[in-house]
Amino acid sequence: MMTETDKTNHCSKEPLSGGRVIYVSRDSRFGTDAVLLADFASPKRIDTAVDLCTGGGIIPLLWLCGDSPREKVIGVELQPECCALARRSIGENGDGERFSVMECDLREIEKHLPREKYSLVTCNPPYFPVGAGFENKTAGRTLARSEQTCDSGDVCRAARYLLKYGGRLCVCQRPERMADVICAMREQGIEPKRIRLVQQREGSEPWLVLIEGRRGGRPGVKCLPVLMVEGADGHYSDEMKRIYGRYGDKAKWQDN
Repeated sequence: MMTETDKTNHCSKEPLSGGRVIYVSRDSRFGTDAVLLADFASPKRIDTAVDLCTGGGIIPLLWLCGDSPREKVIGVELQPECCALARRSIGENGDGERFSVMECDLREIEKHLPREKYSLVTCNPPYFPVGAGFENKTAGRTLARSEQTCDSGDVCRAARYLLKYGGRLCVCQRPERMADVICAMREQGIEPKRIRLVQQREGSEPWLVLIEGRRGGRPGVKCLPVLMVEGADGHYSDEMKRIYGRYGDKAKWQDN
């Protein structure tokens, strides 16, 4: 994916579909996990949504590539640099009426947003306990990847506050942390309803899990087929081409 580098602000502009863009930096980037979570959540046009740990706003910006949801989306982010990047993307795309970013701590969400107003909450949270995982060279990446400022319990408590009865919480996490997410959801009255594992290729171990819970839902979880990133030929699978094709250059993904 070609980027246009802004040397002054140490950020770059990456293209999305329909001539849309997202600004990223060394500390505020996005990966396949964010794209898969955006697709997994698949908001309806009537959904009112909050994206926790929004970073540079990638998940709401991907949704808006498909003109969905119709209602305004709010991104919640703690780091000022990430908020600035998201607002820059919003301004260039002309999304100000549909997407806004709130700089705040999700652990204090009740100070900033109303209770039980939203039908969808998403979160691509930090994956590693403090002191675990890969070593990060910058403080910003450390905050994004380790649970210094929030964990699964904090995310689910914020979602419980935000969601209407029947509303959905969609998160992604490393498979070894799946039990943490499920227990945290149930503790807050959010019943796990859909789970999908993601593998790089046939025969490899899953590297991501996507989980949807419903506030006030009845017990009973649906385990979806494993999502394969690569097909037998080593290129993107047909499903990955479909997902990426919603948000980027379809011709590019067909060639990979």
